[in-house]
Amino acid sequence: MPSPYSWMDGDALVLDIKSPVLQRLHRDWEARRRGRLMPARADFDPLDLKYVLGNLSLVDVRRDPLRFRFRLHATKVVERVGFELTGKDVEAIADPHYRKLVRDHYTAVVERRRPVLEFRDRVMTDNVCLHCEVLALPLGNDGETVDRIMSAFVWC
Repeated sequence: MPSPYSWMDGDALVLDIKSPVLQRLHRDWEARRRGRLMPARADFDPLDLKYVLGNLSLVDVRRDPLRFRFRLHATKVVERVGFELTGKDVEAIADPHYRKLVRDHYTAVVERRRPVLEFRDRVMTDNVCLHCEVLALPLGNDGETVDRIMSAFVWC
């Protein structure tokens, strides 16, 4: 997967984000880092994120083996793709290609410990078209280890 980063500004990674909503979310994430590699979930008040809430998923990162569980699955994504994943692992995604795409995206966030941006343009096996920009942001209680991922979609 090619690097989604455009350039460095001090210790901040600048992404080539197209969506103004995702740009704002990335700025909010950067502002909450406060010198750490990543902010914690507790650094975010859901009321401050109301501009993106329907497009936002929160994913728990579990280890040994590495796996991902949706604490919250974005309601607008649920409406679009037709299945709810809140409380379920990524492995519950029926479409094997989409499941791998999501798993690989989240794995990249954990391995890099940095935000990962993707542009998706494909049809899933059930003929749902995914034409979107997706930003996945690492969160960690200790500021170093990814224990959650905040992921936001914007349809193109």
